[in-house]
Amino acid sequence: MTGRVVVIGVGNAFRRDDGAGLAVIRALRARPPRHTVLAESDGEPGRMLDLWDGGDFVVVADAVHTHPGCPGRLHTLSVQRTAEIAKRPASSHALGLGETFALAAALGRMPREVTVHAVEGDDFGLGRGLSAPVTTALPGLVARVVESVGRAHAGLAGGADGPGPPR
Repeated sequence: MTGRVVVIGVGNAFRRDDGAGLAVIRALRARPPRHTVLAESDGEPGRMLDLWDGGDFVVVADAVHTHPGCPGRLHTLSVQRTAEIAKRPASSHALGLGETFALAAALGRMPREVTVHAVEGDDFGLGRGLSAPVTTALPGLVARVVESVGRAHAGLAGGADGPGPPR
């Protein structure tokens, strides 16, 4: 166990709401959580595995497509739930997190625990800037990530088995 906590914001800043995960990382950089690695990713599975390499606890922030959707609604997902969702298109990336988790498991590179915090997007078209519903939801998404980071560090400090299941 390394005691490493990694937060990865996934997205593309040039696809409107797909930049939500990156916006989370930028917000956290203004007041970075102590002893936490912050990283941005385009979601490509190999790069994701490299970013969380050696991490015990990984928190991922991303945007999702849902049909029917409720733009701005927040979700907290376990690896298992993310894999279930991956069976139907939910990501704006060519390969979603479910495929990344499957690859990591096959290669023996899964962290001890992964939590995914996501916001339902409204506009994934070309352009910069988040839609109004996602902008409104962003502070809540950041708060969920910070809470998960705190639970991860508490689990490491207390010698517990981890921060517990996502809510």
